[in-house]
Amino acid sequence: MSVRHLLAAAAAALLAGIVIATPAAAHVSAEPAAASAYDLSPGRLGAIVAALLGLVSVVIGGLVLARPTGRGRSRANMALAAGLIGMALGGVVVATADGGLGTGNGLGGGIVALTLGLIGTALSALSLTRSRQTN
Repeated sequence: MSVRHLLAAAAAALLAGIVIATPAAAHVSAEPAAASAYDLSPGRLGAIVAALLGLVSVVIGGLVLARPTGRGRSRANMALAAGLIGMALGGVVVATADGGLGTGNGLGGGIVALTLGLIGTALSALSLTRSRQTN
């Protein structure tokens, strides 16, 4: 995957994060009301998407690191892109969360997404480094 494709994917993810976070940022009140446990707010939705991307990055990066194959380099690039996009979306969710943990704004999920994205990015970068050394 070329740098141009990675930058295009990161820009698309950032744009998607801004679109998801816009309704949450547009709602201005003196004190944010806590969402119920069953509501799917925009912050929660963004955090879920970001955490899933981070989880995909961790799984693919771990598999590539454990069992390098002929397609390991392309899979590592895919894991790297998923981790970076997950971290970007998680950062947007954390930055736009109105309340603290437990208010339904996705702050906890955004933190989890940042962590998973960072781990997945590190695993995929390590596997890319190993694939360069063997070639």
